[in-house]
Amino acid sequence: MAGGGTAAPRRPLTLPEVEPGSENERLGVARDSMLRNPLILKAELGKPQRNCYTLPGFDFSYGLYVHRTDGGVPEAIGQWNTAKPRTGSVQKMPRDFITMNRGALKAGYTTARELNLYYKAKDIRCKDDEYNRFKRCPPKVPADLTYGITARPCTPLFDLLQHKYKELWMEQQRALTAAQRVEKKKKDKVRETRTTLLRKHPLPAKEESFWHLPHLEKVGPHLSTFPDRDARKKAFSASH
Repeated sequence: MAGGGTAAPRRPLTLPEVEPGSENERLGVARDSMLRNPLILKAELGKPQRNCYTLPGFDFSYGLYVHRTDGGVPEAIGQWNTAKPRTGSVQKMPRDFITMNRGALKAGYTTARELNLYYKAKDIRCKDDEYNRFKRCPPKVPADLTYGITARPCTPLFDLLQHKYKELWMEQQRALTAAQRVEKKKKDKVRETRTTLLRKHPLPAKEESFWHLPHLEKVGPHLSTFPDRDARKKAFSASH
């Protein structure tokens, strides 16, 4: 590249261009195919890589040649080719069996054969307005309806600068962590058993009763050996 222009493309190297002592010098028998093999060709110092493909001459025009299909501007001025209008095909409407069945019943035809003969004689077709669903019942649109897509709401920059969404997320995470801890405490709580309940609330002590002879159960707590009450008082006063 020199003087702001583009340099000539690097064409494949030829044997006359190989100088003695250059990178691609060959000893012995040298062939042009050696200089067109990218695996053998060595890069030249300070020069771009050469193309190993055989290219056409400098007078070759690259690209696809398109043959003219018309006469260009002179032919367009001389005549004017217009598109012929297409004749729309008439759509055959389906049969109106409701009207035909009503007329057949009024005429007194009830069997299948009579109905078929009536259909051939009275071939009634549906009307275009009746068959078209959109024309028959147009959609009810409010008067103040605005067509199109609703506009996107404005971005809350004030909330973004204050990190509001981060704080909301942190509060949600804290509440979730607290709920998980409470749930874990409920699961880890040891259930009460009979042994633990008896340790907290022991049963009242049962009074110990000694065994007595059956015939002495009715006597009472003290066996009286005195003949009468006066003798008992006399003995009690003497002992005390």
